[in-house]
Amino acid sequence: MKFLTFGEVMLRLKSPGLERFFQSQMLEATFGGGEANVAVSLANYEQDVAFLTVLPKNVIADECVKELRKFGVDTTRIVRGPGRMGIYYLETGANARPSKVVYDREYSAMALAKPGDIDWDKAFEGVDWFHITGITPAISESAKELSLESVKEAKKRGITVSCDLNYRKNLWKYGVRAAEVMREIANFVDVAIANEEDVQKSLEITTDVVVESGELDRAKYKALGDKVLAAYPNMKMIAITLRESKSADWNGWAACLNDREHFYESKRYEIRDIVDRVGGGDSFGGGLIYGLTHYEDKQQALEFAVAASCLKHSILGDFNRVSVDEVEKLMGGDGSGRVQR
Repeated sequence: MKFLTFGEVMLRLKSPGLERFFQSQMLEATFGGGEANVAVSLANYEQDVAFLTVLPKNVIADECVKELRKFGVDTTRIVRGPGRMGIYYLETGANARPSKVVYDREYSAMALAKPGDIDWDKAFEGVDWFHITGITPAISESAKELSLESVKEAKKRGITVSCDLNYRKNLWKYGVRAAEVMREIANFVDVAIANEEDVQKSLEITTDVVVESGELDRAKYKALGDKVLAAYPNMKMIAITLRESKSADWNGWAACLNDREHFYESKRYEIRDIVDRVGGGDSFGGGLIYGLTHYEDKQQALEFAVAASCLKHSILGDFNRVSVDEVEKLMGGDGSGRVQR
C-alpha cells in the first residue's frame, strides 16, 4: 500500500531545554509539520510513504528534503516554487508554564501555492491512502483552494482520505471561519481524526463533553462521534483523542473510535515528565493509519495509535522515532522503561 501526506513542513526553531525564548542566545534548528510528521511515522513503520509539499529553491529547503529522505520518506513528489520556508518557534513549558508556539508562515512557498501548481496525476500515482490536516487550508486562501482541490482529486481516483481536523486559531487570519472551509473538506473524508475542540471549532458540532473530569465519558464521546458521522454520510469513522492536561509535563492520554457500528475506547496512559508533546497528535494519526491498514481488529488499531503517541511524548523533536516493535511492546503492557540489554 502506498501512502501520501500533504502539507507544509517548516523549519522548527526551539529554545534549548526548558529555557524561555532567547534566555540564552541560541535556538535549536530542526524540521517539522503535521503532515510530514505522519509521513515519518509511517516510514519508521517500514511503510511506502511519500510526502507532498511546495518548498522554495534554496539550501534550507534542500536540507529539509535530505532530513525526510533519511527516514525513508519518498520526496520525489515535492514541488519547488516561489516564496520561503515556513518557520515555527517553540518554547517548551514546564509545570504550570505552558509551551508556546509562534508561527512565521506568511509568504512561504506553501502559503503562496495555488490550484494548478501541483500535477495531481503525478502526485497520486500509485497512491492508496491520502492524508491531509486542517492546518494547510488555514495558512492562506490559495492554500485553502489547493487543499480542497487535493481531496477532490483524491476521491476522483478512489483513494482513501484521512484528515486530522487540527484547529489552529492563530492561523485562520484571512477572513473566513475554520468551519466554512473544513465542513466542505469533511465531505471528502473517509477517516477523521480530532479532539473535542477540533470538532467544535472546525465543524461547529458540539455536545457537552467535559474533559476536566479526568474520565472519558463514553456516552458523550459516542454522541459527539455520532453527530459528526450523521452530518457526513460519506465518512466511515472518526477517532477522537482525549488529552487531560494536568500540567505542561503531566498529561492523561486516551482516545476513542466510532465507526458507526461500534464505539471503541483505548487504554488510558498517565504520561509524566513529558519531554516534547509537539507532534503527539500527528504520531496518533500515523499510528492510526498504520493500525487500520495492518490489524483486522479496530480495537488493536486504536491501541496502536494511542501507544505510539504515548511514546512520542518521550522524544525530542516533531518526529516520532519509534518502531512497530516498540509500540507493540507498550501495547502489551511493557511500559516500565527498564533498561533493555
